[in-house]
Amino acid sequence: MEWRDEGVILSVRRHGETSAIAEILTSSHGRVMGLVRGGRSKVQRPVLQAGNAVQAVWRARLEEQLGTYVLEPLDLRAGAIMEEPFRLAGLATMTGLAQLLPEREPHPRVYEALRVVLDAMGDDALWPALLVRWELGLLDELGFGLDLSKCAATGARENLAYVSPRTGKAVSAEAGEPFRDRLFRLPSFLRAGGAAPPGEVIAGLKLAGFFLARHVFEPRGMRLPEQHDWIISALAERPH
Repeated sequence: MEWRDEGVILSVRRHGETSAIAEILTSSHGRVMGLVRGGRSKVQRPVLQAGNAVQAVWRARLEEQLGTYVLEPLDLRAGAIMEEPFRLAGLATMTGLAQLLPEREPHPRVYEALRVVLDAMGDDALWPALLVRWELGLLDELGFGLDLSKCAATGARENLAYVSPRTGKAVSAEAGEPFRDRLFRLPSFLRAGGAAPPGEVIAGLKLAGFFLARHVFEPRGMRLPEQHDWIISALAERPH
């Protein structure tokens, strides 16, 4: 069988002397692995970098087999990202999280949002907030989405200020004030859009990270990528 799809490379590992196995999040076929013959050549190595967008042709005799990839570059952004530690931490966080998606299960919304974040990587004032939205979208795709539409206590849709760590639901400023030390702050850019200063992004990353750890990583005996905390530390050093 054979299919053609666009995708973003998540990881690459050596296979034999000359080949490599690439893990790619594709638009219509989900996260799929495949053998790239000659993947360690001087021509292929610049293409086979996490974060690069490629056009992929996947072939196998049977659907359940590993299959082989023939790749054509679409956007080789990995080299530029790797030169900036802050951006590299964002890339490593996204590729690490995307690897937790079920194999060969399409998640086109996650893929399209990933491309949006990667396209914004040149703007350090923009992509961290988009990363927060992407992480929350990933939670939703995995069945653990937060409900930020109304207050869990009163049903009000205005003046939402907190998120309950127990239920993952929003809480209004009035209802949450007595318990504010036990609640997550709901970043304003998640409620109404607009600018996302570092303090708000940090709050968003902590919010998403808590629920990713609880629902996705801890049940597998794993921890969030360390780069996730590194991004928070880097943002904390910036003017708020």
